[in-house]
Amino acid sequence: MKLFEPLPQRGLSLRNRIVVSPMCQYSAVDGVPDHWHLVHLGSRAVGGAGAVIAEATAVSAQGRISLGDTGIWNDAQVAAWRPIAAFIAAQGAVPGVQLAHAGRKASAQRPWDGGGALAAAQGAWTTAAPSALPFDAGWPTPEALDAAGIRVNRVRWAAVLASGCLAGLGGASLSIFLASSFTRDMTAGRGFMALAALIFGKWLPVPAAAACLLFGFSDAVQIRLQGVVLWGVNPVPVQFIQVLPYLVTILVLAGWVGRSRAPKAIGLPYLKR
Repeated sequence: MKLFEPLPQRGLSLRNRIVVSPMCQYSAVDGVPDHWHLVHLGSRAVGGAGAVIAEATAVSAQGRISLGDTGIWNDAQVAAWRPIAAFIAAQGAVPGVQLAHAGRKASAQRPWDGGGALAAAQGAWTTAAPSALPFDAGWPTPEALDAAGIRVNRVRWAAVLASGCLAGLGGASLSIFLASSFTRDMTAGRGFMALAALIFGKWLPVPAAAACLLFGFSDAVQIRLQGVVLWGVNPVPVQFIQVLPYLVTILVLAGWVGRSRAPKAIGLPYLKR
């Protein structure tokens, strides 16, 4: 790959493979770019870059990082961007923009003012994020959004009902097929493996289901190995065989899982804002 060779990309072609990455300037007023942005971006196009990408540009006023962020949510901002993009194109470069929404990191001071959360007297606004968790200590709690129209409480109820059904099926299979009858503490130890499967799957349903299959397989193996005779001597003590599933669990957790963090919203009530 040659740095200065043209780079075709579907319907457009970059004159070379040099791309100027977005660089936040925090210099706009009401989201409107001005001469600063024209010089900042235009000079890179004059310098010969193949593409020049404008800074993180908010799609709504609520999504700005700071009061100095550029935006593209109203006609005045679009009109201000138009000559900047035209100048970049006139110099032979391809203009681009990084669309952004700061989420819980919004309503912040400019970096040279400290970068912390804005105070009300400084023009702070209500932020919005997928969950009502602040970005850091001392930052405001954002409004929780129902992502893509999903009804969180309905999903939670459905998940509880589904997990209850699966737990019932698991208990039935355990008492009917494995233990032949219901006995107290017959799930002892298996609860540890269930939690391990959740950790192994990093709290995601498909990997957790795969972990359950792995641990279930190891449990089935220990049942088949009970009474096995090695090297023509007495059978291996059943206690050593029964420890196999738990040994597999410990080895998997210690050797392959790495860090696994539970979702922060577990156990917390969801309050729609």
